[in-house]
Order: sequence, then C-alpha cells, then structure tokens
Amino acid sequence: MNNLVVANKTKLRAADSIKDFVTMRVAGQLFGIPVMLVQDVLRPQKITPIPLAPKEVAGSLNLRGRIVTAIDVRKRLGLEARAEKEKYMLVAVEHKNDIYSLVVDSVGEVLSLSIKDFQANPTNLNPNWQQVSLGIYRLKEELLIVLDAENLLSFDVSGKR
Repeated sequence: MNNLVVANKTKLRAADSIKDFVTMRVAGQLFGIPVMLVQDVLRPQKITPIPLAPKEVAGSLNLRGRIVTAIDVRKRLGLEARAEKEKYMLVAVEHKNDIYSLVVDSVGEVLSLSIKDFQANPTNLNPNWQQVSLGIYRLKEELLIVLDAENLLSFDVSGKR
C-alpha cells in the first residue's frame, strides 16, 4: 500500500515515518522545507535586480558560477517588505532541475518530525499561505508551516496577479 499524506492537492511521500525539514523564519513565522530539496544555505550576497520581473523576484545572484533567481519569500507570501538594512539569509532549493534562492529572514535548524504528527492546513490559515503550504506541524511553542516548493516557485510571471 502506498503510504501518502495528502494536503492541498500535494503529496508528501511518507516512505519513512520521520521527515527532515530545514527551518526558516519569515516575518516571525516558522516555516520548514523538506531537507532533500535544499541545496545550500547562504549568507547574504549581492542580488542584482531584474527589470520587469514579477514582484516576488528579488533578482539574480551568482552561486558558484551559476546564475540563480532569488525569490523574496516575504513578497511571495503577501507580507510587508524587509527593511533595507535588515539581515536576511538565502536558502538554495532545487525545482524542476533549476536552482532558486529563497530570501528569508533567518535559517534555523534541521528538525526531524514524525509523519504521524503532520496535519492539513488549518481553515483559518491565510489563503496566500495555504496555496504554498503542504500542511503543518504543531510544535510545543508554535506552528511549523511546511512549504510546498512547487507552488511557492509557481507564480504569475505576467505581473498581473
């Protein structure tokens, strides 16, 4: 039998009973992304703006000779912009054989969580967040929202949102 957890039309494969997530903070909220998608965690780098790019695209950067598109997760989630001098980190993820860099406020630790504790998105979760979330984990002190990289990196490139 195929052991799957289905949330928001996306499948989180449960081959093992434990899943590992790289945690990050955006505007105070804890998010996680499956560790298998993360290529690298980077300190702030020069991000070159791209003219006429969608608002979510912070620009591009050079990652070991490869041009990578940087996505501002705050803007993607509909949050207020980070102050210009405010610190940030970059999380490089693979999506459709390409590398993207997620611009987040900070990167935490890798959490190993039981698939049995994984839950569907609460009905009161912001609709913008529901479309980019696989589901949640209720931790002792807060919620961990598990990001769906495919939906997070799929947005209207016409800029008409």
